[in-house]
Amino acid sequence: MLVSQLLNTSFPSLNIADKVIFALQLMDDYDLLHLPLVSEDKLLGVVAKEDLLDMDEASQLSAELIKPFYIKQEEHFLGAIRLIANNELSLLPVVNAQMELTGVLLTKELLKTISIFVGNEDRGAVIVLETDKRNFSFGELSRLVETNDSYITQLNTYTEAGTGLVIITLKINRIEVSDIVATFQRYDYTVRYYFGEEEYANELKENYQHLLSYLNI
Repeated sequence: MLVSQLLNTSFPSLNIADKVIFALQLMDDYDLLHLPLVSEDKLLGVVAKEDLLDMDEASQLSAELIKPFYIKQEEHFLGAIRLIANNELSLLPVVNAQMELTGVLLTKELLKTISIFVGNEDRGAVIVLETDKRNFSFGELSRLVETNDSYITQLNTYTEAGTGLVIITLKINRIEVSDIVATFQRYDYTVRYYFGEEEYANELKENYQHLLSYLNI
């Protein structure tokens, strides 16, 4: 998804001529810790609430407050997530080629986008594997899943800092995956954990048996 597809255009911006007290009031009204700062319709950056709290409320906003964070509307939204996460932003301004403010990306709204992007909205089981980098092969993972008449709907990886292992999270198109787990184990993959129907069913059955035992006491 491109940034331009996720724009929120209903949030205000600050002008370099505004006063600190106005900026703080606007942040409180919209429950934000940051707001875009513009001058003559051109984005200068963002202003953070924490920087304003130590200032004289009657003073004017100044260039020293500006944090130069923004993203262009034709970029992919993953770039925006990186900027937001690295700088703990509550929003990120979006600009066009002329550096004009076209809208913002709100951090809380991006959570829904991330959920869709990683396949959380789709029904299916999750399997988490670990392997070293030299043994990681998407082709082999896909083949092993397909041998069980299933397919991968989402795959995400990261390298674990402490061990250097590649941690692989797979979303599978069905929720009963004990046979797929067994296949991975047979091919020497370490299955860290998995979440599927059989795990939930076993837990439900165990809780039910505990309840019956309690009632029979």
